[in-house]
Amino acid sequence: MANSKKMKAALEKVDRTKFYGIQEAVEILKGLSKSRNFDESIEIAMNLGVDPRHADQAVRGMVSLPNGTGATIRVAVFARDEKAEEAKKAGADVVGAEDLADKIKAGEMDFERVIASPDMMGIVGQLGKVLGPKGMMPNPKLGTVTPNVADAVKAAKGGAIEFRAEKAGIVHAGVGKSSFDTKKLTENITFFIDAIQRAKPAGAKGSYIRKITLTSSMGPGIKIDLASVTGAAQQGKAA
Repeated sequence: MANSKKMKAALEKVDRTKFYGIQEAVEILKGLSKSRNFDESIEIAMNLGVDPRHADQAVRGMVSLPNGTGATIRVAVFARDEKAEEAKKAGADVVGAEDLADKIKAGEMDFERVIASPDMMGIVGQLGKVLGPKGMMPNPKLGTVTPNVADAVKAAKGGAIEFRAEKAGIVHAGVGKSSFDTKKLTENITFFIDAIQRAKPAGAKGSYIRKITLTSSMGPGIKIDLASVTGAAQQGKAA
């Protein structure tokens, strides 16, 4: 009941018919989060004019936000010998080969990101039906299949996030925490939007970015003015 009252109060502070600038939306969400007893995640949802079922309209990639995400990411690495040691020193939470594959097959998956050295793909390839649906299958295009496992681990720990358009052409991502100051959150959001713009596939036709919404873990959705997004992206590039 308390949560529903808080949500009702939050909705009253947001004009559902209005399109807000990014900074204003961030300030509203930060203000509303003060009534929460935890550090809320700030999330973005982007509706794109693509149909990911067609290969030439797929939108997928990896981006390292300038101020990180504030989230603690547990990383598993498939590697042997020197590469395994490099991964451990870089901060990997789980490192292994066949033994790690057996744990995953048994349902032991206490991590959010999987990285593999190229020579491990014979083992990792057998886990496609398990890792694939969870969006954790290592992929060379995303930098998660790489001989530089240490760099990949550091990037994941430092706030690198994977994005992928779902069936309806929607991209979701966490872009920070409510404890971040407004400037850092705004930078992360504009950086992410710019990454999506740069990932525009060849097969996309008509309007590409159609709608952007910002929200927090328990906050209302705030619609973003697309004109303000273009201006923010251009300023970011100029800087």
